Amino acid sequence: MKASILAVAALLCAGAVLAQTPPAPAAASHMDNLATLLDLTDAQKTQVQTILQAEHAKMKEAFEQAKASGTKPDWQQMKTLHQQIEQETLQKLTPVLSATQLKKFQIIQQSMHGHGHFQRGGSPAASAPPAQS
Repeated sequence: MKASILAVAALLCAGAVLAQTPPAPAAASHMDNLATLLDLTDAQKTQVQTILQAEHAKMKEAFEQAKASGTKPDWQQMKTLHQQIEQETLQKLTPVLSATQLKKFQIIQQSMHGHGHFQRGGSPAASAPPAQS
């Protein structure tokens, strides 16, 4: 089960971080996996899907704006933006999910960050900002 949680966790942020829209079958499978892990009702599944799609759209918009302006946000700026959007998502999920479901969702999010998902190159050292001399 821990491996399943990690796999779903990796899928959760992949779209948001890469700012790409996943193909419909992959997105449906991803949502089905999340619904199973969180034991979502059909109504909750629809609401959670809407909230996560909004999160994804916000990340994509921020990425596109940075790209269009010709500036490249640094690692810290992207990390801060990602954390802000995650907090907004948690606030939106709070009235939708039970306390247990919300805690599971947070654990999935935390496991993604601890296992190289939001890290360049896939290793913790690769994700750290460059050392300043």
